Amino acid sequence: MIVKTKNYKLDKKTYINTAFKTVLKKQGWIAVLGAVVICLGYFIPGADTIWWFIGAVIALGLYLLFWWIQFYGVTQLEQGKMLFEKFSYEISSQQILMKLNPREGMPLKWDQIKSASIGKDHFVLFVNRAQIIYWPFKIFNTENERKFVTSILRNKGLVKTKV
Repeated sequence: MIVKTKNYKLDKKTYINTAFKTVLKKQGWIAVLGAVVICLGYFIPGADTIWWFIGAVIALGLYLLFWWIQFYGVTQLEQGKMLFEKFSYEISSQQILMKLNPREGMPLKWDQIKSASIGKDHFVLFVNRAQIIYWPFKIFNTENERKFVTSILRNKGLVKTKV
C-alpha cells in the first residue's frame, strides 16, 4: 500500500517548538543536574551566599537559550530552507517519497529515520536533532492511511508506545 498525502508546509514556529521540546525531553536532565551542582556550591564552608542559586538560574537560562537559538537558526539558514518547503508525501513500507511537485521528489529510506513520535494530532519523524518531518493528521485522506503509517512506524521500531 502507498499512502499519498495532501500538500503540507512545515511552519517555522511549529518546527522550533517541536524540536525544542524534544531536546528538553531527551537532554533536560543535563540542565537540571548542572543547576543542582551549581546550587551545591552554597554548602561550601564560607561560601554560603545566594549567588550560587542566582548562578544556577542563569546557567539554566543560558542552556535553554542555547538550544532555542540553535533551532531558530535552522529556520534562518539557506541549508535549512528545504525543511520548510511545501511537500506531498508518498509513504510505503520501503521508503518515504517527498514530492515538491509531480515531477520532482526525493526518496528517504526508513533506515535514515532515527526515531519517531505520535502526538495527539501529528506524527514527527526525526532524521537527526535538527531535521524533522512533521505530519499533522489532517494531511492524510482517510483514517486507514493514518493507521497504516502508525503500523509502519511500529514495525520499523521507530515508535514503541500506543496512542
